[in-house]
Amino acid sequence: MPSHLAAHVALGVAIACEIAGTTFLQRSEQFTRFVPTLAMAACYAAAFYFLSLALRAMPLGIAYAIWSGVGVVLTAVIGATLFKQSLDLPALVGIGMIVGGVVVMQAFSATTGH
Repeated sequence: MPSHLAAHVALGVAIACEIAGTTFLQRSEQFTRFVPTLAMAACYAAAFYFLSLALRAMPLGIAYAIWSGVGVVLTAVIGATLFKQSLDLPALVGIGMIVGGVVVMQAFSATTGH
């Protein structure tokens, strides 16, 4: 597998682990529930491990921007669907801007390694 493809796969796994960790963070009820707290810690550790693998072939700024941006968007979606947390218009506009930034980086930036 080419290194840039492996980096993107590792970044995708890192994002999935970070989202799962954040979901378990909500389920941990401020660290009062042992199993969700343990799952959160494992997911965050895995997220940083896979992010470190992505950094073998991606610049830190690009990888972190994608990781955090996509993580914010998907976490907001999970919060709205799973936890019934509402998003107002400014939140939706901000999330749209994050998506736009990630798309611009991926489509037009030479530093993303595609």
